[in-house]
Amino acid sequence: MARIFLVEDNESIREAVAGYLRLEDHEVVEFGGVADVLEVMRHKAPDLAILDVMLPDGSGFALAKRIRAESRVPLVFLTAREAESDRITGFELGADDYVVKPFSPKELVLRVQALLRRAGAAAGPKGADGCWERGGAKLCLDGAAHRAALDGADLPLTAAEWKILEHLALNAGIVVSRERLLGESLGYDYAGSERTIDTHMKNLRAKLGDHGWVETVRGFGFRFSGTRAGAGG
Repeated sequence: MARIFLVEDNESIREAVAGYLRLEDHEVVEFGGVADVLEVMRHKAPDLAILDVMLPDGSGFALAKRIRAESRVPLVFLTAREAESDRITGFELGADDYVVKPFSPKELVLRVQALLRRAGAAAGPKGADGCWERGGAKLCLDGAAHRAALDGADLPLTAAEWKILEHLALNAGIVVSRERLLGESLGYDYAGSERTIDTHMKNLRAKLGDHGWVETVRGFGFRFSGTRAGAGG
């Protein structure tokens, strides 16, 4: 099951697409416009997003550009604009597919399934399992056992520290906001205190040592800076 954001102002189209996606056991988060999409995404990131281009409160193209600045999530444009220039713009903004209205909801679901399979294959090992390198040190993560080892020595991580580390490693190289860590790693709602993350992060860094595994991007959040062991040959 994937979490899919559906941004479409036409209620009948939105209901039809959401219905077909839910029949495939996907979780669908619906939006009638661009408002709140980025805020919700920072707390509960989707596995794929479907964006209408012409929305009542903004442009799907502009929204896609902002999403791409923070996430590699697969994007599908859903629009009545079929001009070649619009298609080119969509793909230049990082779209993975471009579906022109009118369309078959069933065909759209098949395209979504194909994109999700491709995204899963491209991600390599499931979750953050495997080993990472940074500054001459090696950090190995075992998702099934919820264990982490630094240079062969097990790290005594709490459950919260493990979840934070796993989430950051899974999104290596991407800045992850404090809000998103609260929502996805610790299961807190939007009102959760960001100081909670800062406390866990301080303890986690102390256990990881001085190799710079987790960077603070001031004003935005945190970024995991390890690279997959053996990456690049």
